Parts: sequence; C-alpha cells; structure tokens
Amino acid sequence: MEIRQHVRNSQEIAEITADGIILNSTGDGLDLMATMYFQGYHGMILYRENISADFFDLSSGMAGEILQKFSNYRMKLAILGDFRASSSKSLQDFIYESNKLGHINFVSSIEEALTSMTV
Repeated sequence: MEIRQHVRNSQEIAEITADGIILNSTGDGLDLMATMYFQGYHGMILYRENISADFFDLSSGMAGEILQKFSNYRMKLAILGDFRASSSKSLQDFIYESNKLGHINFVSSIEEALTSMTV
C-alpha cells in the first residue's frame, strides 16, 4: 500500500494505492480511516479495484456501514473508478445520492476526487 499526499486549501488528502484489495471488511475501512485521520489527513481517495466486490453489492451492507463511519468522523472519501457500467440500479441510485450529499463521492478522475474534497 502506498500513500500519496495531496494538499488542497490547506487540507491534506491521502491518495491510497495498492496492488490488491485493501478494503475487505467494515473493520478494514474503520482501521484505514483511523490511521489516515491520526496521520492528519482530512480526506481519502481509494480506487475501486482496491475495494472488495462485496462493498458494491449493497445487500451486503458493507458500503452503508463504512460510509456511515466516514460521515460520523467527518472524513471525506472519494472512490475513484468507472461506475457508468454498473448494471445495478440500486448501486447507481446509491452513487447518485452519495455524490449529491458531497461527503462521500464516486468519481472518475483524480482531479474530480481532489475537487470533491474541497467543496
């Protein structure tokens, strides 16, 4: 796992990359969020390919639990990937609502992710 630091409007944002899945469970999400928080980051960017497929299966409850933790602790999160091809209407609705609220964003570029962190 690698962390690339970005700074926007005096806020530190962690872009996290890895060769494999780093978010397999709700516990992984909480641990990662806590680690980044205590390192002084205000936001985090994760890549879709580093997140378990269970996260995107809304019936698992994993996405809701993890995103609730990020909201509760006021840490912004951007998930970067191509979400246009998703066949699940419930996932598309979930993405739409998340992006509308602005705390958790599903984005298609690093620039969009960084912009969503500072709005």
